[in-house]
Amino acid sequence: LQSNMETKYSVAEVCREDGRCHPLDQGSIMAESRDYNELLFAWKGWRDAAGKVLRQDYERYVELANKAAVLDGYSDNVASLNDTPIFEKDLESLWMELEPLYQNVHAYVRRALYKKYGPQHINLKGPIPAHLLGNMWAETWSGIMDFAIPYPCATQVDATPAMLAQGWNATRMFQEADRFFTSLGLLPMPEEFWEKSMLEKPSDGRQVVCHASAWDFYNRKDFRIKQCTVVAMDDLITVHHEMGHVQYFLQYKDQPVSFRDGANPAFHEAIGDVLAMSVSTPKHLKSIGLLDKVEENYESDINFLMSMALDKIAFLPFGYLMFQWRRKVFDGRIPPNEYNKEWWNLRLKYQGLCPPVARTEEDFDPGAKYHIPANVPYVRYFMSFIIQFQFHKALCEAANHNGPLHTCDIYQSKEAGKLLSDVMKLGSSKPWPEAMAMITAQSKMSAQPLMQYFEPLIQWLQRENQINGDVIGWPEYDWIPQGKTNKRRHLPHRFGGFHFELLRLNVAELTEGRMKLD
Repeated sequence: LQSNMETKYSVAEVCREDGRCHPLDQGSIMAESRDYNELLFAWKGWRDAAGKVLRQDYERYVELANKAAVLDGYSDNVASLNDTPIFEKDLESLWMELEPLYQNVHAYVRRALYKKYGPQHINLKGPIPAHLLGNMWAETWSGIMDFAIPYPCATQVDATPAMLAQGWNATRMFQEADRFFTSLGLLPMPEEFWEKSMLEKPSDGRQVVCHASAWDFYNRKDFRIKQCTVVAMDDLITVHHEMGHVQYFLQYKDQPVSFRDGANPAFHEAIGDVLAMSVSTPKHLKSIGLLDKVEENYESDINFLMSMALDKIAFLPFGYLMFQWRRKVFDGRIPPNEYNKEWWNLRLKYQGLCPPVARTEEDFDPGAKYHIPANVPYVRYFMSFIIQFQFHKALCEAANHNGPLHTCDIYQSKEAGKLLSDVMKLGSSKPWPEAMAMITAQSKMSAQPLMQYFEPLIQWLQRENQINGDVIGWPEYDWIPQGKTNKRRHLPHRFGGFHFELLRLNVAELTEGRMKLD
């Protein structure tokens, strides 16, 4: 069943009435188009093609996976995958600490979208339509940096134009990432990596799963990456992320097989992202010829921090709600006949987003995200986006960095590299709190380094939102695009910084509001 779902996902295409079809790499439409209806076509089309078709398979998969987990002595499939390495209440506490920052980013971006699309499509007191944020899943928002940038005349951190102008290709991007790793005294990619990895989408017509992934073949020499790389800064960051996985494989390859894994799944996700935080700095991009000049002033700093927030902060509620939905599906708190309804309840509660068109239980919008049909536990990503800032702070201290945390570049610091390699070599042979303490000198997850990193932007956002008179949260939570509202059934719940009522979508009424697409 899982293989069948992954295959359906990988071959899904969105087709227009004239017969032209677009695979998932239509994601470029989401990042580049500013046409409301074209974005709507791509958003709905992908969910029809890749999500809806998986619903029956997924229901059956949940049933069988839970039965298998019970036979193995677990309560359900998620528990068997160790998807909760720390208690749910601790995750909720971390989210509550981060929520005010996210809500300030949300309010600022909502204002920028309002200026672009107007009151017909954006309500300054309501949720944001989920197709307008530059990404197919609205998990990161860096695709709309062009009209969310605070200071257009100051330095803008986008290496894509320079990469294209200089003729960069996928191999050059991976070579640059390898150069960064080895500058820290870490291991170079082995010969087999360069021979056997798939770094670009095949040009021979083969259908492949383009979702980037790293592979350990457990023979201590064969490690690969599969990625349909596009020459763009976002993909340069992804390259570092995936090579972080391979570096981890290389470091613990001599451990017994049972210990060839990360200290916890979040460590594996965080390693490459930590290095990418240095690569993303204007200072580093200039050093590798991807920025002409670096202006060291307040406006440029805020631009850089905003670009990072649209990636890092915007992701946090998505990562958390993916964990919540999946956990509740497998433990039975979300029954099959409420899969889509509860998905949108969570997206509204945590992200402040709404669907741009009516959704029913015939749809299966969670399935339009690769990790759902592939059964990839998602809490690791939420955790990694927090601990990578803890690692970044510790590595910057090891590199004797002076100045604000967001300006740190650990390139060529052997001291920082040794901290990382000492932990990676352990694999999963030590409890993760011990591994955490080896890098950060404390054994718990903390949001404080993240807050320290974004402190200048936090102050700027609070001041900017106050000047604009923007509401923090989404008090007009039952608003939908086109200015229509629907009667709804309600249950009490808290979200958006206020006490409101959790939406229960009335499918029959919402169906009346369907929009016609080309």
